Amino acid sequence: MRVRELMTPSPRTCSVDDSADAAARIMWDCDCGVVPVIDSKGAVCGIVTDRDLCMAAYIQGARLADIPVWSVMSREVHACEADADVREAERLMRECQIRRLPVVDNGGGLVGVLSLGDVAQAVSKGTVVRQAGGEGAEFMQTVASVSEPRRALRAS
Repeated sequence: MRVRELMTPSPRTCSVDDSADAAARIMWDCDCGVVPVIDSKGAVCGIVTDRDLCMAAYIQGARLADIPVWSVMSREVHACEADADVREAERLMRECQIRRLPVVDNGGGLVGVLSLGDVAQAVSKGTVVRQAGGEGAEFMQTVASVSEPRRALRAS
């Protein structure tokens, strides 16, 4: 199965020049927890999550309208192409401990977002065919890996 079959196509985006308030508004309007951030050429240059916004407001003690998106977005963007195999996208989520992947075309333009929830829905419906080891076993490993505390934050 290809990523394009499960992804949310044409997601709303915000610009690096927008405020965190604009990203929060998109999340509210679209009932989502992530907004890809694009640069002036339309390429994905970051990603901002609901958690990023919440923590920025708390730590900075500022209104979201006064916080620029560029200051809270994650600049390390992991993405996949729409024609990638879902298992490859899931592997990337597992290894990078991320719940959502921007989906880009071969020129780097955003065409969608694939979430762990999208994969979960496909696994529960039996849409995603799995290797030996039981239906959903690989997916459960992905959920477990993504849910672990980040390696850099774990206590020694």
